[in-house]
Amino acid sequence: MNIAVASGKGGTGKTTIATNLAASVSRTGLAVQYLDCDVEEPNGHIFLKPNIECRDEVSVGVPEVDAEKCIGCGRCAELCQYSAITCVKGKVLVFEELCHSCGGCMAICPEQAITETPRTIGIAEFGTSDEIAFGHGKLNIGTIQTPALIKYVKQRARADTLTILDVPPGTSCPVIEAIRNTDFVLLVTEPTPFGLNDLELAVGMVRVLQLPFAVAINRSDIGDDGVVQYCQREGIDILLDIPNDRKIAEAYSRGVMMIDATPEYKQKFLQLHDHISERISV
Repeated sequence: MNIAVASGKGGTGKTTIATNLAASVSRTGLAVQYLDCDVEEPNGHIFLKPNIECRDEVSVGVPEVDAEKCIGCGRCAELCQYSAITCVKGKVLVFEELCHSCGGCMAICPEQAITETPRTIGIAEFGTSDEIAFGHGKLNIGTIQTPALIKYVKQRARADTLTILDVPPGTSCPVIEAIRNTDFVLLVTEPTPFGLNDLELAVGMVRVLQLPFAVAINRSDIGDDGVVQYCQREGIDILLDIPNDRKIAEAYSRGVMMIDATPEYKQKFLQLHDHISERISV
């Protein structure tokens, strides 16, 4: 079972819920894997404190032009939607930083003058945190091939475990890649106008992808009731609510798990797991 924990905006408590869910279920004896797909700013390791056992450099292919074969027709530049390759006075220029590694320029070149050369975009690290299998990616600064690194991290998902995917915030391409082919999406939000606006965008995204989902409300006793009313109108289940608890905030600032600072929340996360399992099995 693959559960993606996502959010329409940053700072809603997505990683807090993902790590505590993973730890709560793991402590019952079930096999659990946590994969941090928020590769631009991973922070699950701060709370799970894994022992890293494997570190991989991750590369993508970028075009390399053979000047002797190139006839300067410019078809590659016409095709590229990201301006990663252009043709100026019959000479092809490549901007690796903009390339999305689609391979289109190679396919369209009539002289087969374009080949791929590897470009490192980041690293992926894997290990263990107590009984939790851990993995995350770290994208190189200035690199835009976020989905490729997320895909690499997801390839390490195990078929025989509960896998918790900590998804980047928002509704852009990296989020789509992270939640693709998951069994369930838990959308974390907060009861504020900004939280509601971005929740509506996230709900639209998962509905287009036809993925089962529900909502978790963090800091549920602040703000207003707009999120609750929206979920009621749309028939969306709220499976978890966490109040604005000072103990939780203090634990977070020290990198301490919520279920260690306030053990009574462990049962809430186990109930969340059971609710999601029931919806997936229907």
